[in-house]
Amino acid sequence: MAGQLVPVQGGRLKPGGRRGVSLFGVSLVLPAAAWLVTFFAVPGYVVLCIAFGTVDPVFRTPLPAWSPLDWRFEQFGFVFDHLAGAEGFFGPAIVRTVGYVGAAIAGCLVISYPVAFFVARHAGRRRGLLLALIVAPFWISYMMRMLAWVNLLESDGLVNRLVSLDGRLPTQVEWLSGQPTTVILGLVYGYVPYMLLPMYSAFDRISPSLLEAARDLGAGKVEVFRRVILPMSRPGVTAGLMLAALPMTGDYFTNDLLSGSPRTAMLGNLINTAVNSPGQAGQAGALLALLVVALLAPIVWYVRSTARTELAT
Repeated sequence: MAGQLVPVQGGRLKPGGRRGVSLFGVSLVLPAAAWLVTFFAVPGYVVLCIAFGTVDPVFRTPLPAWSPLDWRFEQFGFVFDHLAGAEGFFGPAIVRTVGYVGAAIAGCLVISYPVAFFVARHAGRRRGLLLALIVAPFWISYMMRMLAWVNLLESDGLVNRLVSLDGRLPTQVEWLSGQPTTVILGLVYGYVPYMLLPMYSAFDRISPSLLEAARDLGAGKVEVFRRVILPMSRPGVTAGLMLAALPMTGDYFTNDLLSGSPRTAMLGNLINTAVNSPGQAGQAGALLALLVVALLAPIVWYVRSTARTELAT
């Protein structure tokens, strides 16, 4: 009805039956929107124009197709033609990427879950110190952290010295010569904080009164964990999986430093090689576009599942 007072967000009452949009709220969103448009939407469109463009036959430089009406699909056709078969060098890299990321995510989960649970529920006064130690690797360059692993895993490094008992045993592993295990361990080490922090936040939000109520109802430690802690920690686990898996899927730097072998090349390595090769920028753009499309599916699922959880609570 006209003139009726309707409650709106913030506890205020506004005449009429429509919810108003706060100019202050819009002003808060504008900087972030401008940032996304400038540094995500525009570069993304440039990549699409290169992927749907052509290559200069003489100088082998990309010729972007700026108008969608001029887009061509030769680069995507080349990628799809080389997914499998005798000349399918993209398919094995995709399979390796999925396998390495899956194994690394499992390793991150095994490490992060108990550590986050202990810090959030049992660390007491040392919680802040332990959390600072967990975040400390972010203060060091990712390249420097990987180079430290190179020093540890090289032929005369500390790891081989321990394995061979300082040369007493004829045992020496070439860790940096195309070993999938080395790549997976490097991914786990590089991205485990991305998974640990959301899990810590999820455990920290669990109210102690819920745990006390479960114990008062006769539940033991295992039942409390299975019926209370585990279900309430799932949002943190899901967020951690997403935050670690998405950048890990496009990672190429870890593989380059800890392996450098085509036998362990991931999709990110193929994209990086294509970018630096004359005449292959369009293939790199096509691979990158397909990777973004593949990663959008779990992102959309996560956003929708999070929205449903918030509505349910």
